[in-house]
This record gives sequence, C-alpha cells and structure tokens, in this order.
Amino acid sequence: MARPAPEYPTPTGLLKGKTVLITAAAGNGIGGAVAQRAVEEGATLFLSDMHERRLGETADRIAALGFARPGTLVCDVTSEDQVQALVAGAIGAMGHVDVLINNAGLGGAASVIEMTDDQWHRVLDVTLTSVFRMTRAILPHMYERQSGAIVNNASVLGWRAQKLQAHYAAAKAGVMAFTRCSALEAAEKGVRINAVSPSLAMHASLSKVTPPGLLEELTEKEAFGRYAEPWEVANVMLFLASDLSSYMTGEVLAVSNQQA
Repeated sequence: MARPAPEYPTPTGLLKGKTVLITAAAGNGIGGAVAQRAVEEGATLFLSDMHERRLGETADRIAALGFARPGTLVCDVTSEDQVQALVAGAIGAMGHVDVLINNAGLGGAASVIEMTDDQWHRVLDVTLTSVFRMTRAILPHMYERQSGAIVNNASVLGWRAQKLQAHYAAAKAGVMAFTRCSALEAAEKGVRINAVSPSLAMHASLSKVTPPGLLEELTEKEAFGRYAEPWEVANVMLFLASDLSSYMTGEVLAVSNQQA
C-alpha cells in the first residue's frame, strides 16, 4: 500500500536574505517547485528557462502567492552567450547571487544501437555541459565574494542502470563527477557545490515523454509505493543551498526510497 505524501511544508525562513538563480525554472516540475519553495523560504529569485511563456507563467504564479515577481530571462543553456547574459542579468537585478541551482536537463528514450549522434550530444549538452557552463560563468562572481552555494540536479540513474537511458544516465553520472571535482576547487574560495539525485518525481511533463507503463513500473520499486512530489526534491535542494549544510561540499544526496 502506498504511503501518502506528507503535508506541504510550513516555511521557516531557511533562505531569508539569500539571492537565488535557477535554470529551467518554468513549469510544474522540480524547477518550478524549487522556485516556489525558495521564495516561500525568504529568497529573492531570478528565474530562467528557454520557454518564454511558461517562464512568465511561473513568475506570475509566484507573484499571485503574494511575493515579489521574480526577475526572469529566457536562456538556452546550450548557448555560451546566453549563459553569460543570464548570469550578468541576475547579478544586475539582484546585486549579487548567493545560490545557483542548475536544474536544466533533457531526457528521452533510445536504445544504444538506435541512438543517433544528435540524440546523444543533445542530451549531454543540455544535461551535463550546461552545468559546466553555468558553473564556469558564476564562479568568478562567487570567488570575488568568497561565498556562494551551487546545487546541481543529478539523478539516481547516475548510479543505477535502466534500459534506453544510456545517454541520460551518462550525463547524470557526469553531473555527479563534475560536482565532486569542481567542489574541491571552489572550496578554496569559500564556495560549496553539491547535488541531489532524485529517483522519481512526478509531474505532467514527465508523463508526456515516458514510455507507457514505465512510470508505474518505477513507482512499484519505491519503498513508499509512490513517486516523490517535486517539492519534496526541492526541499533537499534548499537544504543544500542553505547555511544548514555549511560543512557539506562535493556531496550527492539521493532523494529516493528505491528498494534496489
């Protein structure tokens, strides 16, 4: 029997006074959830996504909750010029950036023998290389301030095997390795870099791109008999962004209850 999700959390001011930049923040998935949870916890936000309409809708939704409307900028994280413009825009709007949340990622399903070079490169570019681009762009600013936190969104597929996911799993394993290595460099400048690795967080967009029956199969592997709500993943990302995780860097926290 599935255990129900807990009640939505009561804000505690976890990120009070923090400025937060989030990529792929639009929509009803983890990006939108971490944006809402961050502002509920006291943060000032700057949001980006490549989908202009959905980005605007996310900012409007946050404003409708009674918070200041976040700054926004459309950004394709596969473009170095747009990444640099995003970082500059966020710093200009907020004065500085305390936290970067790298949420951009691209999935898909294809067997190794049928996967094209374009499919492989596209998934790695959006899911892995974008994390490198955003981190490279923000670190000089954080180094100058001798503080900052970066939270990357990985996946349990960086550790575990699943058919038709070789490109995505390779990208997420790369995010984990990049997190660990870049964290050692950034520690010298007072900047922390960590990651989360969710197992299964359900949202409408995910169901549209997942082969029939797969989500049900994956849900059965969860010890609680249910998928995670996006805000449950967001909670862990906010912990890593906050001062409560001040001694942690180079870590990858699994947001999972799989029985594997």
